[in-house]
Amino acid sequence: MHRLTYGDVEQAAERTAGRVRPVPVVPADTPSGSGDFELWLALEFMQHTGSFKARGAHNFLAAHREAGTLPAAGVTIASGGNAGLACAWAAREQGVTATVFLPATAPGVKVARLRGLGADVRLVGSEYAEALAACQEFAAATGALASHAYDHPLIAAGAGTLLEEIVQRVPGLDTVVVAVGGGGLFAGVATAARHHGVRTVAVEPENCRALHAALKAGEVVDVPVDSVAADALGARRVSATALAVAQEGDVTSVLVPDAAIVGARRALWDERRVAVEHAGAAAFAALAGPDAAYVPAAGEKVAVVLCGANTDPGDLIDR
Repeated sequence: MHRLTYGDVEQAAERTAGRVRPVPVVPADTPSGSGDFELWLALEFMQHTGSFKARGAHNFLAAHREAGTLPAAGVTIASGGNAGLACAWAAREQGVTATVFLPATAPGVKVARLRGLGADVRLVGSEYAEALAACQEFAAATGALASHAYDHPLIAAGAGTLLEEIVQRVPGLDTVVVAVGGGGLFAGVATAARHHGVRTVAVEPENCRALHAALKAGEVVDVPVDSVAADALGARRVSATALAVAQEGDVTSVLVPDAAIVGARRALWDERRVAVEHAGAAAFAALAGPDAAYVPAAGEKVAVVLCGANTDPGDLIDR
């Protein structure tokens, strides 16, 4: 296992400078009943392809191009979600093909968007596991570079560049709140946060608690997946890198119920006209109301990462 370092994040920041969109960070009023602290929202859902994944995808491919290990066969990934979209975008930026494997049951809108980014989309089987197996076979047969949604140091380091931008915009930041799925975003952000003396609050749905369970067990373990945010935060196990980072730094792991995630997503729309996916609202949910999973101290400077907006806003709009 590669031990993720702040130096990895610094290198990623150099590679992604001018290639990804700098994150807007805006002040916000605190959720009703949640206490007297200073709240900032990091609007990373405005990133290329609608999520933070573009950072890691660009860093991954740019590093391989630097090293001369980006093959003519391009890159391949099994993902119809944010990671697949980011991979296709980054491949187009590098002038190589992305071959993306999806189950044949994948929504047509995802297939169309991937193809719009120039990806070669392969529909295989009816489950993700079948698409992943086909992706691995394709990589072995063609020499294409196999990418991963979160479990790679270059992917995690790219995500960590987000924290670098946040601390530049919010001097004296005390705490960053971030949602956790497989752990790529968390690992990168927490590594950079530790360097800057910033606490990381890792937020997971109650029934998608891969990091929380690993911390309790002292090792990576499999967990059940059942949440409204499972499409993005539904990893059955967190990466070993993420667990190591959580064990080293100033990290607080909290869980939020689905009802809080749904309510936070609705509140972001009703009160701020921000439309994010459930995973993007999970971090905000940790601060909401008298039963908040994380209660900041008076005067604490807190930045919440709204990490993705690949969602259908139709259920947010009153009809």
